[in-house]
Amino acid sequence: MPGSAPANGEATWPKDVGVIALEIYFPSQYVDQAELEQFDGVSAGKYTVGLGQARMGFCSDREDINSLCLTVVQRLMERNGLSYDQVGRLEVGTETIIDKSKSVKTVVMQLFEESGNTDVEGIDTTNACYGGTAALFNAVNWVESSSWDGRYALVVAGDIAVYATGSARPTGGAGAIAMLVGPNAPLAFDRGLRGTHMQHAYDFYKPDMASEYPVVDGKLSIECYLSALDRCYSVYRNKIHAQWQREGVDKRFSLEDFGYMVFHSPYCKLVQKSLARLVLNDFLSHPRPNTETGPFSGLEAFREVKPEETYFNRDVEKAFMKASTEMFDQKTKASLLVSNQNGNMYTPSVYGCLASVIAQHTPHHLAGQRIGLFSYGSGFAATLYSLRISQDATPGSGLDKLCASLCDLKARLDSRRKVSPSMFADNMQLREETHHLAPYVPQGCVEELFPGTWYLTRVDEKHRREYSRRSLNDDLPLEAGLVNSTTATEVQYNCIVQRKSEIKIIYKFNNIPNPADTTHTHKLVAGSSTFYRG
Repeated sequence: MPGSAPANGEATWPKDVGVIALEIYFPSQYVDQAELEQFDGVSAGKYTVGLGQARMGFCSDREDINSLCLTVVQRLMERNGLSYDQVGRLEVGTETIIDKSKSVKTVVMQLFEESGNTDVEGIDTTNACYGGTAALFNAVNWVESSSWDGRYALVVAGDIAVYATGSARPTGGAGAIAMLVGPNAPLAFDRGLRGTHMQHAYDFYKPDMASEYPVVDGKLSIECYLSALDRCYSVYRNKIHAQWQREGVDKRFSLEDFGYMVFHSPYCKLVQKSLARLVLNDFLSHPRPNTETGPFSGLEAFREVKPEETYFNRDVEKAFMKASTEMFDQKTKASLLVSNQNGNMYTPSVYGCLASVIAQHTPHHLAGQRIGLFSYGSGFAATLYSLRISQDATPGSGLDKLCASLCDLKARLDSRRKVSPSMFADNMQLREETHHLAPYVPQGCVEELFPGTWYLTRVDEKHRREYSRRSLNDDLPLEAGLVNSTTATEVQYNCIVQRKSEIKIIYKFNNIPNPADTTHTHKLVAGSSTFYRG
């Protein structure tokens, strides 16, 4: 298998370490941004044109960070025919904290119990939207280290991005990405080519442990993002120049050397401005740019500008967005499918953009290309790095399988249920009122979740969370509470009495291996039957 160690046991550097498989999950419901503009009483186009957003996915109280990660991990394992004993490292990148001590990774480990595999390294990694990238780097470093035992690494990035009522709320979203990491990957890391910048700033942070909402300095956050992009690109460019020199290659690096360029996407308009920003960097670093023809045509007036003085310079922004229009269409626009339709997922954001590129191109179109990725997390931490796509696009190849696994991405986005802005607002209010409430039974309707989705069944008086999974088959009853966050013997089981109604009955069963099997002879205990309307 791709994750196997050399049979002879010799110390060798694994070849083409990177992403072998990728799975994405987003909620089954969304709010339309144009309708949200009307509901919020703002000018038409403020969210749809100004931010570049069309739809925003969001979670009911049935989903939390644990359930998102359970869902995306199980989907990846099932769709790729993998067994859990093939995984030797699992790391979760998230900033959605529901427990200050217990990691999301330990909750996800319950999926491994049947396999008996507990020898799994890794833990949670947190720094705003950068945690998923840090987890991915750790996984790659593990495979390339003396610690690697020949098994796959699994990286999960997941978050629920919610904001208080106001101008930031339409930049929310939710989702999770799972990536299988190993050698001989169709998306291989360019070894030694990472440009990183880290610095202290209070641009976006979450100091209130009782609230899901961040404190945001919008203007400072944009400045930090763009300054980090400048510095990461400069470091990356210097490193690739040094690498080329060692290889005897005499050329200048520019954006043209990336087949695609994807970014962390708080909102789509910032991504378009960011690509223009890299064109500005290429222009200023070029010793003799041609301002008569080509991409730098008509830009001579900006030859002496200082990058650090241009973050909010409208003339510079307008000129370079115009100059980069064709490049944006070719290299970046396709990456914004998930961002435009689902919103900002925080840690999975840049990888949702990567998935969008793969989903909309054939293996033959992608083969041999280099993809640049810019990952940013407030506070702040950022890296620009690159992946090389395999040359092998033949049927059955790793690249062919990866493309096939994501070819339904647009259809999945289109299959979601639209919710009115008023219902969205009610949902946000419910989340605000019940965040960290214990004991608590969620009110959201389970039947409105995608098949195969894990969901929260209850939080007990000790804040222990229990989960069940909706059946993959719509014609079957819901799966029972096979996964919970406690060591208690009782688990909750949601029994749908009338599938078309919103009335549900919650039963408790004691030590039942498969409560969904109605012919099982174990005795029903704890006769509580709680009725509620979801």
